[in-house]
Amino acid sequence: MRLAIQQFVPEFGAVEGNRERLAAAVEAAPEAAAIDLLVAPELAFTGYRFRDRAELERLAEPVPGPTTEALVALARRLDLHVVAGLAERDGERVYNAAALVGPAGVVGRYRKVHLFADERRLFDPGREPWPVLRVGDVPVGLMICFDWIFPEAARTLALGGAWVIALPANLVLPHCQSAVVTRAIENRVFIALSNRAGADRREGLEALRFTGQSRIVGPDGEVLVECERDEAAVRAVEIDPALAADKTLASGNDIFAERRPALYGALTRPPGNGA
Repeated sequence: MRLAIQQFVPEFGAVEGNRERLAAAVEAAPEAAAIDLLVAPELAFTGYRFRDRAELERLAEPVPGPTTEALVALARRLDLHVVAGLAERDGERVYNAAALVGPAGVVGRYRKVHLFADERRLFDPGREPWPVLRVGDVPVGLMICFDWIFPEAARTLALGGAWVIALPANLVLPHCQSAVVTRAIENRVFIALSNRAGADRREGLEALRFTGQSRIVGPDGEVLVECERDEAAVRAVEIDPALAADKTLASGNDIFAERRPALYGALTRPPGNGA
């Protein structure tokens, strides 16, 4: 599989223009003809810094909808699959979502479970677990941004059979790029972290500057490819996804077969209720 990340700088609120610029950047990339799966950032078409729920609702759209239709058209032109983050409207609810699309249409989507900071007053939290979808014969799991700090998210996907985890993000904290190395090692999976670059500067609101440094990490924790902090770029690497099916360490330990779930009850108990 040729796995790619796209680090992108959207213009806030310019949804149609962002769709066109994202697609044009992918098509212009030297790697474009060989990519099998491309991961683009969280909220890649709206921007991130919403003033209020009403502004978010005006920019959100259904899935399937205009943005996923544009991504499907891109997937058909380049014969690839794309994971991208968007604001999804479903009736009166609005989710921070990620969709996986291919030449045949929308494969599936995920609604962000762990909302960060102001997202909690803007978005509805996802109510379904992290999905494992398929790109050809490869099981691909979806997470979004702040899910990275909860090890249960990546572990749930890995136990569900994911070999590759697609992680669209709009990171402002400095830790995720390092943490995904640990998530890859502890689950023996590939992780494609696609962060945005640049900043959202809205009048009357504190500016947010994003940390860039998108990267693809292998099951042994090796950083296979990465971007600089502020660049807009597409980076790709050839991987053997089936390497993630092997959960055995050099020591001979199988990190999944040797789990002891009967002793992990604290993982599902409320905090402070372990005595």
